[in-house]
Amino acid sequence: MEKYNLDKDVKIFYVTASSFPEGIPAAYQELGRLVPLSKKRTLYGISRPEGGPIVYRAGVEESYEGEAEKYGCPSLVLKKGTYISSILRDYMKAPELIGCEFKSLLDTPGLDPQGYCVEVYLSNVEVRCMVRMESKEK
Repeated sequence: MEKYNLDKDVKIFYVTASSFPEGIPAAYQELGRLVPLSKKRTLYGISRPEGGPIVYRAGVEESYEGEAEKYGCPSLVLKKGTYISSILRDYMKAPELIGCEFKSLLDTPGLDPQGYCVEVYLSNVEVRCMVRMESKEK
């Protein structure tokens, strides 16, 4: 585990999975139908429990103002700040390890109670798992 600094807010637009974890692949497929995906676009997986079950969102960073609206997608902002994170390699060989990694990260004291579990797909073989730390600023 390491600290990772997100130096600016990142606006993500997304497709919500119908269920967790079963609906995750279909959410990415739907996102791919809506938005031209390429190696130049970073994919995100964003999740947290909301009133009970975990809600999972498959998303991409907005590349221009209004892109989310163009595709009729909801959006959210990943807040800048310090995140506790780790990078998993060869995650496709055992995707369930992503959940195990988040269980470990969520044991870290001082997490933002309103934060998300964020997957940042760095490549076809690497994913950064991260959770925002509580900000010291008031």
